Amino acid sequence: MAADSPPPSFERYAAEPVPQAAVGAPGKDGVLELTFERTSRGTALVHDYATVPFHISGTLGHDPHPDAETVFVQSPTGGVAQGDRHDLTIAVEADAIAHVSTQSSTKVQTMERNYAGVDTALSVAAGGHLDYVPEPTILHADARYTQDLRLDVADGATAIVGDVVVSGRLDRGERFEFDRYRSRLRATGPDGLLFEDATHLAPDESDPSAPGLLGEHAVYGTLFVVAPGRDAASLSDDLHEAVAATDARAGATELPNDAGVAVRALGDCADTVRTACDAAWDRARRALLDASAPSGRKY
Repeated sequence: MAADSPPPSFERYAAEPVPQAAVGAPGKDGVLELTFERTSRGTALVHDYATVPFHISGTLGHDPHPDAETVFVQSPTGGVAQGDRHDLTIAVEADAIAHVSTQSSTKVQTMERNYAGVDTALSVAAGGHLDYVPEPTILHADARYTQDLRLDVADGATAIVGDVVVSGRLDRGERFEFDRYRSRLRATGPDGLLFEDATHLAPDESDPSAPGLLGEHAVYGTLFVVAPGRDAASLSDDLHEAVAATDARAGATELPNDAGVAVRALGDCADTVRTACDAAWDRARRALLDASAPSGRKY
């Protein structure tokens, strides 16, 4: 769990007591569990468990794929606060198709003590597919946020995992004023590790706007299309064509171990980057499921 094992760069924050409810207190230690199974009527959500600050929408049958099911994760709070520890587990069983997103952006609040962490475990059984594409994460000034995501795909399973990070409340002039941001994705398949990817930004230690990092851009997006054994070269070309037609600085490349394709996008606002990632998501979904990506509409 994220609460028990902070990454080395966050260890010095972990011992700092928070003045409000302590780490692990009700409302601070959020848990979300979702399990999807294939039924005679398509995919169904067969298990859900949520503690504050999580709430789920219930299932929303508006996915373009006739056998897919959608769940939006909601929060009654104003965002992620210092000392929050969240654990998410999403399982897609054999031949099921699920789409999980958030209803709105995740706002990582200003922090004076400790940090916020989220640990996410995704698994997709044989023949299944998962779209895990949350709304953007917005890092407020002095935010300290770490997220670890583990994805395990069985033979014949596929997954699309997206992430858009905004470097501050841009309409207020915030840009790279957060304290530290770390994100790590580890993907495994039947034969072990497929790939790992990590982003670690600490503006006080290394300028994120330096050449080779984010440069002049304030928003960073990634989309991982995990499809072991598929034609990654052709898919990479297809996704690159999709994002090149947008206003973002974006491209696609093959992942190691024939695992699929990674798309990365940079832009000056969340909408620009999200548009590029959505274009790649739609193109990937058509290739993997012969269906378009769901609409971004959350109501």
